[in-house]
Amino acid sequence: MQIKLNNRLFDLSTPAVMGIVNATPDSFYTGNRFLSDKALLTSVEKMMVDGVDILDFGGYSTRPMAKNISSEEEIERLSNAIETVLKKFPDCIISVDTFRANVARNMVKNYNVSIINDIGGGTLDDLMFETIADLKVAYVLMHTRGTPATMQQLTNYDDVVSEVIAFLQKRIAQLHLLGVTDIIADPGFGFAKTTEQNYRLLNKLSYFTALNTPLLVGLSRKSMITKALDIDTKDALNGTTAANMLALAGGASILRVHDVKEARQAISIFMEYDKQS
Repeated sequence: MQIKLNNRLFDLSTPAVMGIVNATPDSFYTGNRFLSDKALLTSVEKMMVDGVDILDFGGYSTRPMAKNISSEEEIERLSNAIETVLKKFPDCIISVDTFRANVARNMVKNYNVSIINDIGGGTLDDLMFETIADLKVAYVLMHTRGTPATMQQLTNYDDVVSEVIAFLQKRIAQLHLLGVTDIIADPGFGFAKTTEQNYRLLNKLSYFTALNTPLLVGLSRKSMITKALDIDTKDALNGTTAANMLALAGGASILRVHDVKEARQAISIFMEYDKQS
C-alpha cells in the first residue's frame, strides 16, 4: 500500500513509525515534554537515528480533561518546534496533530507539512474537510466522540467495532466526494472508549482493513496498557511493544509512538514472522 506525501509516493508495504513530538507542557507522558530547544533536538535526533519515518508535532494536548488553548497559541507552539527541527533536519517528513482547520492551513502553507493528523475526524471543525481538499495533503481520519474534555463520558456503544467502522466509512466517503484520496484511518484508541472497548477494537483490528486505507494505530503508553498492567505511564514501554505487535498482526500500517527504536524492532520481528505466512 502507498500514500502520497507532498507529491512523492510513500511505501507502506513495511509498516512505518510515526514519532510523537509534543510541543505541549501538559502531555500525559512526561518523557515527551520538551522544555527547551536543546531537549527537543536531542529527542528528535534520537528518533532519526532510531529509524523514525514521520515526525508528528502536537501543540494541543488531547489527553482527557486537557486545558483548552487558543489557535494562536497552538500555532505559536507548533511553529517554534517545527522551525527548530527543520533547521537541523530539513528533509524530515512532518505531520501536524491538530483538529483546527486554520492551524492546519497555517502549518501546511508555512512548513510544507505532509500530513494533518486530526483527532476529531472532522467533527470538531466544520471547515476541516474542505481545508484538507484545498491543501491537497494526506489526512489522518480518527474516530472520537465529543471533545477531549467530554469524550470519556461518551462511551456508550451497542457494538464498538461496527460503530467505529461505520463512522470512518461515512467520513471517508465524504472526503472522497471532495477529492481527498490520501486518507489514513485511525480507530482512536483511548478516545471515547473504555479499556474493554479499546481491547475489543485491538482484537478486531483486521476488520478495519475493509476500509481500504492505511491504518494508523496509536497505543503508546496509553491507559489501556497502564490499567491492564497496574503500572505508571513511565513503565509502560514493554506493554506498548506487546500491544504494537498485536496491532501489526491486525494490519496496522503506521505505529504512532513515543519510543521509536522499540517500535522499529517490533516491526522488524513482525516482518520476519510475516514472511512465513
